[in-house]
Amino acid sequence: MKVLNLLLLSVVFTLSSAFTPTENKLPALKFKTLDGQSVDVYDYLEDGKLTVISFWATWCTPCKAELDALTEFYADWQEDYNVELLAVTIDNARGLSKVPAEVTTKGWEFTVLSDVNSESLTALEFQTIPQTFVVDGQGNIVYAHNGYTAGDEYELDEKLAALSAK
Repeated sequence: MKVLNLLLLSVVFTLSSAFTPTENKLPALKFKTLDGQSVDVYDYLEDGKLTVISFWATWCTPCKAELDALTEFYADWQEDYNVELLAVTIDNARGLSKVPAEVTTKGWEFTVLSDVNSESLTALEFQTIPQTFVVDGQGNIVYAHNGYTAGDEYELDEKLAALSAK
């Protein structure tokens, strides 16, 4: 009986590990540019380049604070670490109309995309924003962070430095 239980346990373990999804792989996500063009997130990923993807909304004060803080680092990240920053708003259609003015007012010079149907929340299994991911050029999620507290940008900077040194 013990041998049968061990055999059954072994089979269950083997099958469960065989069906484990690819760990930490960014799913195929479709977004829109602010002028309405459909884009695939993988269009922005390049071999050897790190991409920071920050999910935000116009009604989310911590999100905007995080993006303001990341703005201070972005030019250096591009030069030092070859980093791309994508800010993906999950605003609904009504909120989306406020995004271009917000981007202009804030002076954000990174790529801003939209996910009006918030499909990324389900695909990436997160519920709160801001939600930030760092993705390598092969689409592997190598870092994730949710929420924002002043100073989190320094942790992200350290992470990008370490990842770019690899």
